[in-house]
Amino acid sequence: MGSTAHHRAEGVGRRDLIKRSAALGLVATPGMGLLSACASSGGDGQEKAEQGKKTAKNPLGVNDTAGLEFVLFDGGFGKEYAEDAVKIYEHDFPKAKVKFAATQKIQSTLQPRFNQGTPPDLIDNSGAEQMDMGVLVGKNQLTDLTALLDAPSYDDPKKKVRDTLRPGIVQMGQFDGDPVWILYYAYTVYGVWYSQKALDSLDAAYPETWDDMLALCAKAKKKGIAGWTYAGKYPYYIPFSLYPMIGKVGGREVLDAIDNLEPNAWKHPAVKACFEAYYELYKKGYILQGTPGLDHIQSQTAWAKGKALFLPNGSWVENESANVIPSDFGLAVSAPSGLDSSDKLPFGTIWASGGEPFIVPAKAKNAEGGMEQLRIMLSEASSKNFTAKVKSLTAFNGGTSGITLTPGLKSGVAALEKAGSNVVNPRLQDWYVQLQKEKIGVSGLGEMMAGRLTPAEAIKKIQAFADEAAKDSSIKHYKHQ
Repeated sequence: MGSTAHHRAEGVGRRDLIKRSAALGLVATPGMGLLSACASSGGDGQEKAEQGKKTAKNPLGVNDTAGLEFVLFDGGFGKEYAEDAVKIYEHDFPKAKVKFAATQKIQSTLQPRFNQGTPPDLIDNSGAEQMDMGVLVGKNQLTDLTALLDAPSYDDPKKKVRDTLRPGIVQMGQFDGDPVWILYYAYTVYGVWYSQKALDSLDAAYPETWDDMLALCAKAKKKGIAGWTYAGKYPYYIPFSLYPMIGKVGGREVLDAIDNLEPNAWKHPAVKACFEAYYELYKKGYILQGTPGLDHIQSQTAWAKGKALFLPNGSWVENESANVIPSDFGLAVSAPSGLDSSDKLPFGTIWASGGEPFIVPAKAKNAEGGMEQLRIMLSEASSKNFTAKVKSLTAFNGGTSGITLTPGLKSGVAALEKAGSNVVNPRLQDWYVQLQKEKIGVSGLGEMMAGRLTPAEAIKKIQAFADEAAKDSSIKHYKHQ
């Protein structure tokens, strides 16, 4: 969730995504009114820490005696990687007192503090209670991270931080113009996750066309295995494979039009074709019975136990479900199947982007410290530590040498290599959180996949939601440049 989101779990140390953004948890995301309140400027704020002297080892000018407060989302990635990075900060600034906390209740915990003008210095704004990034940016509640990006990298003073990042990370943190408001730390591969062992048992390869997908689901059904399952309670997981399929079929301009809230964007023939394709999974009985009532953990567990072949998800699933995925599962991810040879983009077109959005509040007492903590986390050592511990890539472009990649991570890297330049990055989940999760996800796609709306009805409903958001003057609107 995206964040996000990138979803983690709640209560099971899971990373409610979605980021998964939120992936998770309890209901979709707090209403826009609540988020607007969270982002309101109120309060007199706190006194800023006096800036320290800029040196080669302290390029951001951190006050070495100022305290640092860091609040992390406690999800599927856990908190150990962040605690390790905090130890490096404490080593570099031994006079500074660091207060570190992890919670799944980001919005409800931090809303009062934003209102009072006393937010922490660094926040991992993820999970089911993710604060709406578009609202935070629109209300001028975040610090521009350009100074961090232009600072020397932690490892190589001759290279700027921005030059060490994976493609698209800087752009994801932008909303209008050049300022960068968010640093997405994880690098998530979204797609269709499956067991290679299960496909081998059916003497099948991953299906590249929808006809082949349906044929494989029919074959699995005869063996008592469902074709698909998903987080029915949080159906905004479905877009992890559906959106890149739409981009593959109709071209990335279709996704851009949807992100831009353009009139009739959801009525594009590619959207209609892909909705109808997914609806066919429901009509033919290829979705695991009871899926609409499952949360992300339950659906992932059923899939890991072999009750369904395919699961739309993000790369955090390997760590999140590590305790239920068998050692011989052969975890793998694929770009979504397309329709046929008339698709605009080739098979392999996939959604990959930054996840785990870190922000430094505008009213942070020690903004320089918050950015320095991120600079440390974007070092090769911290990146390798994250990847080794949580089985996910980071925004740092590298950090995998010397690490034995887990099956899912290895598959994700291979999927990125296959995609090449055919990587799409829909922005709805970070530009319009409530629209994406509550309305498109739960009220639109969730209802369609449960059989309570036809594709035509779902499209009409979702287009109305998008039009409503486009006309809402209380929402700051964003467009692809």
